[in-house]
Amino acid sequence: MKPLIYFTLAFVLVIFCVFTVAGFRGDHFQKPPFEIFPDMNYQDKVKDQQPSTFFPDGAASRPPVPGTVAEEMPGKNDYWATGKWDATHWGTGIPVHDAIDGGRPLQIDAGNMARGRERYSITCEACHGAAGDGKGIVTKYGLNGVANYHADNYRNMSDGQIFNTITNGSGQMMGYGYNITIDDRWRIVMYIRALQRSQYATMDDATPEEQAALQAKAKPAAAPAPAPAPGDQSAPAATPPKSASNKTPTTSQVSTNKILPAGPGNIPWSVAYVPSAKKNQFQFDVGYPF
Repeated sequence: MKPLIYFTLAFVLVIFCVFTVAGFRGDHFQKPPFEIFPDMNYQDKVKDQQPSTFFPDGAASRPPVPGTVAEEMPGKNDYWATGKWDATHWGTGIPVHDAIDGGRPLQIDAGNMARGRERYSITCEACHGAAGDGKGIVTKYGLNGVANYHADNYRNMSDGQIFNTITNGSGQMMGYGYNITIDDRWRIVMYIRALQRSQYATMDDATPEEQAALQAKAKPAAAPAPAPAPGDQSAPAATPPKSASNKTPTTSQVSTNKILPAGPGNIPWSVAYVPSAKKNQFQFDVGYPF
């Protein structure tokens, strides 16, 4: 009998405590309620447009950090900030400008290209690969569908659309607008264009002097020996044809280091010619004399 009494008293006590602590929360009283757990209702905080003794200027609301731009605020140059000429058209070209706020100017030159290469190596190379072929290290660990910049759809993509992809992402790629400055995004676009050109350069990209040097290095194949006259026993025996590995290299097989003519903005393109599967077409290993 006693255990039942104890249980009943304990149950009633628990119900009383629950109603005492939480049962009347939110009700209106003429006197301040008794609060056991104030739940941070009276924490130290500031309110908008209210004075505060915490800051030296006496204002609770703090001004934005110098240089802060609201997310919805357009840039002074819409194309520079968005990659679009207008609401529906992507633009093409690098929006060059002079130095701003003590920074470096944005223009097509070796220094900006080097910066783009550095930013690309840090942010993009893990997925897209050093050559931009979509074979970065992450593809060895299960990430599929990484863009290959040398595919036609990316080679034909406008500069503004590439810029927008870096900013906002596309598909499984996240956007990097939050941690790559606008100018550095354009420098990455410049470097991607250099990677694309490096794999699709042709003989026409070389100067006449360089083309002549390549032609000179390609030794002409030996003329076939004249057929022996009938009954001529002194004629040398026919020799078997050389294997493919011993053939004299043709123009498209020559490998040598050259300097490609200056690209847009007079960029010195330091390249190495590599044989390509297509006739009179070379691939270039892009480097810069930094």
